[in-house]
Amino acid sequence: MDQPSTVGRIIERSARRTPARVALTFGDRSWTYAELDTAAGRVAAGLLALGLSHGDRVAAYGKNSDAYLLLFLGCARAGLVHVPVNFNTTGGELAYLLTQSEPAAVFGDVALAAVLDAIEEELAGLPRRTLHDVLAWAGDPDGPVHHEDGVADDDLVQLLYTSGTTSQPKGAMLTHRALVHEYASCVAALDLRPDDVPLHALPLYHSAQMHVFLMPGLAVGMTNHLIEAPVADEILRRVPRDGITSLFLPPTVWVGLGNNPAVAEADLSSLRKAYYGASIMPVPVLRKWQELLPEVGFYNCFGQSEIGPLATVLRPDEHAERPDSIGRPVLFVEARVVDTEMNDVALGEVVYRSPQLCRGYWGKPAESAEAFTGGWFHSGDLVRVDEEGYLFVVDRIKDVVNTGGVLVASREVEDVFYTHPGVAEVAVVGLPDPRWIEAITAVVVPRGEVTEAELIAFARQRLSAHKVPKAVHLVPALPKNPSGKLLKRELRQRFGGTASAVGRPEV
Repeated sequence: MDQPSTVGRIIERSARRTPARVALTFGDRSWTYAELDTAAGRVAAGLLALGLSHGDRVAAYGKNSDAYLLLFLGCARAGLVHVPVNFNTTGGELAYLLTQSEPAAVFGDVALAAVLDAIEEELAGLPRRTLHDVLAWAGDPDGPVHHEDGVADDDLVQLLYTSGTTSQPKGAMLTHRALVHEYASCVAALDLRPDDVPLHALPLYHSAQMHVFLMPGLAVGMTNHLIEAPVADEILRRVPRDGITSLFLPPTVWVGLGNNPAVAEADLSSLRKAYYGASIMPVPVLRKWQELLPEVGFYNCFGQSEIGPLATVLRPDEHAERPDSIGRPVLFVEARVVDTEMNDVALGEVVYRSPQLCRGYWGKPAESAEAFTGGWFHSGDLVRVDEEGYLFVVDRIKDVVNTGGVLVASREVEDVFYTHPGVAEVAVVGLPDPRWIEAITAVVVPRGEVTEAELIAFARQRLSAHKVPKAVHLVPALPKNPSGKLLKRELRQRFGGTASAVGRPEV
């Protein structure tokens, strides 16, 4: 009998293979694969008992927990569409997400109830439940268990909102088929094995932690350890305690972890695989970690929400020759580098064709059509490709700085700053300037004593004159979303019009 390949069936199959193996731990709770499978069925039954119907959207507004995962699994099994919402979103932005997605219910953390109360009027009576309800359903030994029925692999399973770092968030419509293909790509490209022991620290509302690591980990039968947030001291404690063998962190968190004095004394000997992605990794930071963990294989994971999100991977054995590459497309992804006329070029926008791709953006037909111009999905990433098909990110197209009519990649300038011992973190943006069109501006989190003029002089010795920042601003921290992605738009808003002439080079 033909059976659709759905997200819900993945847990069911793992439970049949290894029912007694621990699938997930969170806090003082643990779930075997058999228990997780049954719990997902109970949550599905609880959702359907609320009167929810096939295809209804269910918003999730909470931090990492086993309940958060169970809500996703329950939605998938019940034929509902899960809508993860950034738990730091408040006010008008939150109201937008909880109205634009047209949910039939929202499940939130108890601790976030007051945030939802504040926008009650805008939500117009949207039914609200808590993630405690999910745990109650999951743990009820007498509760009904729903067995998946009538869910097709081309049904929607998630509206995955883009992070909105440059524009208003858009809900990428992901099907069961798209995610199952993406999970298979992850297993193949990232060498995922049942005996891996991963620590999941990044928010589950973000596609990377949920769909590149946690769900594929459950698909192959790993024991997965989940924590609420990527707190450095907790990561360093849990790696030796739980024998963690694999760890995914975005570059900003790897930077912060590397700057933590406790790293020097930490026992990280169990680690075998280190994954990074979600933003560009500065090569100097990568080399520092490779020196610190010489026995660990590093994987660069690249993609975006609309493709599930994994699109390309640079594997450990490929790092030596091309440490700044994002690798080559994964199993179910086809990529091209094109100009504005869709001609293949060595430097241009990377576009994709893949069964992993979203169906478009929820309620935004014009934006959907634009994104798929010419039959390929347009990523917005400016890349170059070498003769062997390896891709190299130059920048987000919107992050390239137009200085005096010359285009400069912010990443190139950032990599130079990261080689200065007084730089803990840096972000380079272009600010409006009457002379230069955009003035290259570096925003730096210093390590120890360093001055703006010193950093300008350092850059002048290593960069062409037109690439040297016109200004440097020292700040205590860079703005990031909970997934660790730099929010450069906030820097543009904060420093726009305030560029100083500190260390302005003569050009």
